[in-house]
Amino acid sequence: MSEEISKKNTFIAIAGNIGAGKSSLTDLLAKHFRWQAYFESVDNNPYLSDFYEDMRRWSFNLQVYFLSSRFQKHKEMVKQKQSLIQDRTIYEDAEIFAKNLNEMGLMSERDYKNYRSLFNEMSEFLQPPDLLIYLRAQVPTLVRQIQQRGRQYENSIRIDYLERLNQLYEDWIDRYPHEKLIIDTDDIDYVNEKEDLGKVIELIEQRLFGLFN
Repeated sequence: MSEEISKKNTFIAIAGNIGAGKSSLTDLLAKHFRWQAYFESVDNNPYLSDFYEDMRRWSFNLQVYFLSSRFQKHKEMVKQKQSLIQDRTIYEDAEIFAKNLNEMGLMSERDYKNYRSLFNEMSEFLQPPDLLIYLRAQVPTLVRQIQQRGRQYENSIRIDYLERLNQLYEDWIDRYPHEKLIIDTDDIDYVNEKEDLGKVIELIEQRLFGLFN
């Protein structure tokens, strides 16, 4: 079945909070299904470190950078004649991160309206993924995995910040209008346990290549 899926030009996206395990799953699924992987640009982001030090000052700059970068990546992806898997979507920038910064008072209403206007114009040109995989994780799981990967600029992330993002993710995924698969990750380890990875792969195969599709 995996071979049949890999022959289709399929667009898969992985969504989830900071530390949910998106990059790891993206890499594993890309290798299994022989999909082209597109990862989130984090280490090369010129604003991320400054943002975590002073969110109010750098929030708009950070979000516009993410929006521009992901829109360019999206255009690049849809031109490819092969199956793709993407680590984090452009929708999350607007529906989760920018919205949260505005609600927290860390992005002014003027900047947020400017940002949303830009996103709304871009979204008209976006092809949604054939399947969005949402990795649901509670905050203790997120904190543990953030600590394990040891990115210095993430050391100042607050617990209440992750909790707010989780709430926004749940609201967004409930409203998301296209094909989606929700995977609860608190009690699985698809990185180190082949059986857990196999269960995730089976869920994806059922959704993409199920009897009633």
